Amino acid sequence: MVTPLWPQDPLYWNPALLGQLEKLSTLILDCNNYTSHVKFPYMPSVTTVCINKNKINNLPVFVEEIRRKFPNIKILSMMNNEAAPSYFNGGSLTQYKDYRQYVISQIPGLEILDDTEVLEKERAQARKTYRLHQSSHSSRKRKEDSSRKHTHAEKVKYCHKTLG
Repeated sequence: MVTPLWPQDPLYWNPALLGQLEKLSTLILDCNNYTSHVKFPYMPSVTTVCINKNKINNLPVFVEEIRRKFPNIKILSMMNNEAAPSYFNGGSLTQYKDYRQYVISQIPGLEILDDTEVLEKERAQARKTYRLHQSSHSSRKRKEDSSRKHTHAEKVKYCHKTLG
């Protein structure tokens, strides 16, 4: 069930109050002027965060908040933010690849970043570049999670429809 938030709702203006929504799995926070220093409550039920077209410009600060507060995140979309360089916002291919590697290295369970699936070779390169240890995820858990990829892909498509 989708429950939209409206400007008169306190949850709309204060993301820290989202913790009241204990079964929430998808957060779509596009176009809200959130910055890198936005504070979220701990929400282990959230697996998808779309935070496109905001004012996120400090990638390490923002990714740490996402990693700590959404431990089960599988999909993160943060397109059209300064911290997520791409061809569309003036970023170079090198900046885009480094951005992806950094985010993937910090959130090892991520399956989709922006509109692109995270590949194992990307994961390996991210570990190598940022010298991180192997993810604690077992191969059995990955197999179980892979059955959910179609659902995740559908959520990503929905997130990106809101960008248009």
